[in-house]
Amino acid sequence: MRILLALLLALAAPPAFAHKPSDSYLAVRVEGASVSGQWDIALRDLDFAIGLDDNGDGDVTWGEVKAHHTDIAAYALARLKLRSGGTDCSARATEFLVEDHSDGAYSVMRFAAGCPTEITTLEIGYSLFADLDPQHKGLLRLEQRAATRTAIFSPERATQSFELAKISALTQFFDYGREGVWHIWIGFDHILFLLSLLLPAVLAFDGARWRPVARFPPAFWDVFKIVTSFTVAHSITLSIAALGVISLPSRLVESGIAISVVLAALNNVFPVVHERRWLVAFVFGLIHGFGFASVLRDLGLPQGALLVALVGFNLGVEIGQLAIVSAFLPAAYWLRASWFYQRLVFVAGSLAIAAIAAIWLVERAYNLKIISA
Repeated sequence: MRILLALLLALAAPPAFAHKPSDSYLAVRVEGASVSGQWDIALRDLDFAIGLDDNGDGDVTWGEVKAHHTDIAAYALARLKLRSGGTDCSARATEFLVEDHSDGAYSVMRFAAGCPTEITTLEIGYSLFADLDPQHKGLLRLEQRAATRTAIFSPERATQSFELAKISALTQFFDYGREGVWHIWIGFDHILFLLSLLLPAVLAFDGARWRPVARFPPAFWDVFKIVTSFTVAHSITLSIAALGVISLPSRLVESGIAISVVLAALNNVFPVVHERRWLVAFVFGLIHGFGFASVLRDLGLPQGALLVALVGFNLGVEIGQLAIVSAFLPAAYWLRASWFYQRLVFVAGSLAIAAIAAIWLVERAYNLKIISA
C-alpha cells in the first residue's frame, strides 16, 4: 500500500507541467583550446528570473527579449563556469536568437570561450535557476570532432568533469540511455497514459463491473502485452521522427497525447474496450513516440552515432517504464480486492487522470496556460 500511495502522491504534483519541468539545453563544442556553444533557455523561466515582459501584458515579444539581451547574457553566463587545466575559460555572448522547442519559446544565446592550452578535460559548473527552481535541469550536449557526450545538470550534480579522450560509442550509448530513463520519469503524460492502461490489469470485466482477478499470471501477461505493444509502437515513431523521416507539428502531437490519456482513463470508468487493450496501447503508442522524439531532437543526436544514440535512448525509456511497472503491479495485485483500490485508486484515480489530461488538452490545443507552474 505504501508503494502504491507513493506513486499516486508523486503523480499528484505534475498537473503544473503540461509536458515537462523546466529544462535548458546547453550545446558545447570543443576544438583545441577553444569552446563554442549555444544555450537555449525558456523565455518563461527568464521572465520569472529577470523580468522580460516590460509592458506586463503576459506576452513576451521579440522586442522585449532583444532589449534584455545584455541582462540575459549577464544572468546566464554568471551561472556557467568552464575550466580546463585548473584555469577558468571566460565565456562571452556572440549572438542571440529565439527558437521554439516542444514546450514553448526559448532564448538562444550563442557564446565562445578560450582556454590557455588545448582542452583534454573540461570541467563545467552549472547553476542556472538554482536559487529559484530546485527542479530545473540543464541538458548538456558536448561535442569534440565526431564524438558526442550528454549529461544532466541539477543542484545535486552542479559541477561535472569530462575527459574528452574517453568519448566513445559505448559512452554515448550509456549517456543517451540515461537520458531515456530520465525523460520517461519526467514525462508525466506518458506515465499517466501507461498507468491508465495498467490500473485494470488486476481486474477483469464481467460484462457489468470490474472484479479482481483470481490469479497473478493473467494480470502479469496483460501488463506484458500492454507494455510490449506500447514499446514497439513508440519505438517505431520515435525512430522515424528523430531521424527526420516524418515531422508533425508539436501542438498536434502534444494534443494527441493528452487525448490518449483522457480516453484511456475514462475507459476504466466507462468500459468500452476491456479486452485486447494492448491494441489501444499500440495505437496511442505511435503518437507518444512522436513526443519522445521531440525530446530527443531537443537534446540533439550525434551525427557520428545516430543508431547508438537512438537505441540507447529507447532502451533507457524501456528501463524507466519497467521500473514503474515493477513498483506498481505487485502493490496493485495485493490491493486489488480492497475498497481502497477499486474505489479510490481505480475509479477516483482514473477520473483524476482524465481531469488532468483534459486540462493539458485545452492548454496544448489552444496554447493557453490554465495552471501556472
